[in-house]
Amino acid sequence: MEYMKAPVAPSQGNILCCQCGIPIPPNPANMCVACLRTQVDITEGIPKQVTVHFCKQCERYLQPPGTWVQCALESRELLTLCLKKIKASLSKVRLIEASFVWTEPHSRRLKIKLTVQKEVMNGAILQQVFVVEYVVQPQMCDDCHRVEAKDFWKAVVQVRQKTLHKKTFYYLEQLILKHRLHQNTLRIKEIHDGLDFYYGSKQHAQKMVDFLQCTVPSRSKSSQRLISHDIHSNAYNYKSTFSVEIVPVCKDNVVCLSPKLAQSLGNMSQICVCIRVTSAVHLIDPNTLQIADIDGNTYWRHPFNSLFHPKQLEEFIVIDITRVQERKQGAGAGMRSNKHTLAEAWVQKTSEMNTDNQYFCRTHLGHLLNPGDLVLGYDLANCNLNDEFANKMNPHNVPDVVLIKKSYDRTKRQRRRNWKLKELERDREGMDTDDERQYQDFLEDLEEDETIRRNVNIYKDSKIPVESDTDDEGAPRISLAEMLEELHISQDATGGEGSDMMTQ
Repeated sequence: MEYMKAPVAPSQGNILCCQCGIPIPPNPANMCVACLRTQVDITEGIPKQVTVHFCKQCERYLQPPGTWVQCALESRELLTLCLKKIKASLSKVRLIEASFVWTEPHSRRLKIKLTVQKEVMNGAILQQVFVVEYVVQPQMCDDCHRVEAKDFWKAVVQVRQKTLHKKTFYYLEQLILKHRLHQNTLRIKEIHDGLDFYYGSKQHAQKMVDFLQCTVPSRSKSSQRLISHDIHSNAYNYKSTFSVEIVPVCKDNVVCLSPKLAQSLGNMSQICVCIRVTSAVHLIDPNTLQIADIDGNTYWRHPFNSLFHPKQLEEFIVIDITRVQERKQGAGAGMRSNKHTLAEAWVQKTSEMNTDNQYFCRTHLGHLLNPGDLVLGYDLANCNLNDEFANKMNPHNVPDVVLIKKSYDRTKRQRRRNWKLKELERDREGMDTDDERQYQDFLEDLEEDETIRRNVNIYKDSKIPVESDTDDEGAPRISLAEMLEELHISQDATGGEGSDMMTQ
């Protein structure tokens, strides 16, 4: 009995390479891979060294023709940008894979390993791996060039306040720092009655104007000037100017309201004290503790001015003080302050201690003052008031003295102050002793007013040792819980967070 063998498929025979003669599987080119590569280079025409431009100031890469993009080292965005540089050369081959080859972060070199395929002689598919090196060349972008030039601006915001005291500007400076509104400015210039903010675009300037109108009572107007005009492209080049005027009233000012405004605020007295300025002017009536908030629109409809400037503050000593029980409010009266205490006091000027001149007044500082305390205030009995509303008032309704705030030893307060504030980098005309005194007044206001402190970033001062919160004088101080640690963040010069990716 014979068994038949199953048919065996014929094995594919090898052929000899037409160049070197070694046996190889058949292929359309009849050549081995080594000989095929000597005959054909599929990477021909693809540059092996390319230049990319990098701005050191803003850490962005140039994406031709004129776009600057933020890319971290070895990120997908940077790989896309690099491949676009050789996109035209890669059109003749098929890109299979692309990946970064590690380079030293400070070498100013980027290397990408590419795997490409191409059909060569008679339909043979050849695959090849090679490395393209990118040289990082520094080049300043247009935005940073404008910043460095400092005079190439397209819009300016002029902030003005017609007062002798800069408390509102110091407060506004801290708000700008907290909300980082200063990052887009090309230059900040300080002049005697305000600040000028220069911008490279009108949109950034408009954003600053909107911010100012939300944070301080103000009004604004804008104008623009034609710089150049291209008749061929119909392009216009304008410079825009935004003028912002802040209400000319600061904290601790004594103001005289118009009769119509005082009546609309709940029949409060015309003589009031400004206790703070935020997005509105906050007033208190020292006779009744009645409070009112006046926004910018209301102020410009019924404007009023300060009766005194800060240099006219005089020091008084409290002879006697009596807390006044709250009386029943009249019809239509407004809200009263819960943070102040109404009191009647007899005071005497420290400059008239050898005389018998004493003054009787009502004050909203009954919770702070005791007999023997020193207090700062304004003397209305012995001054000439040059104000249209004050001159028409009944003299019996004008108080002799208006007390503003309790007086503490400034030298001791400065020595024990263990915190600090940041400042805007700006061009100054020169800081004199009066500016330093006003800045110290602002720091003391922060210590005394918790409401203002909430909107300000306060940092620990490591140079001043931390002492106990007890104070023999009882001067208000800022607690450690309200202070922030000052951070110093440094980034790699060529990639921001990308340098962290490479060390992981």
